Amino acid sequence: VQLQASGGGLVQPGGSLRLSCAASESTRNFNSMGWYRQAPGKQRELVAAVTSAGTSDGLRNYADSVKGRFTISRDNAKNTVYLQMNSLKPEDTAVYYCNGMQGWRNYWGQGTLVTVSS
Repeated sequence: VQLQASGGGLVQPGGSLRLSCAASESTRNFNSMGWYRQAPGKQRELVAAVTSAGTSDGLRNYADSVKGRFTISRDNAKNTVYLQMNSLKPEDTAVYYCNGMQGWRNYWGQGTLVTVSS
């Protein structure tokens, strides 16, 4: 299983970015998919995740710090998970990692750097 993350970059405070995570197999094969981030000197933390449970659209979970600003979505037809990030703040600066879980198996994509700075 491979996860390919993309979409990071430099953006000004208040701006938007959309991250993409393309999976090498159907996203339906994952119990959950999500995004984590790691800022310099800090531990990796969960940003947002979407599970395959619940409604056909999945259940979503967000870190308190991004609620109302970030939206995670999953396009099963494209085997891709997105993270739409709006109203970005300097404290959102980090390397963002895509994650997918299949049972006890935990898969990671390479990181994509998001820098929020004026």
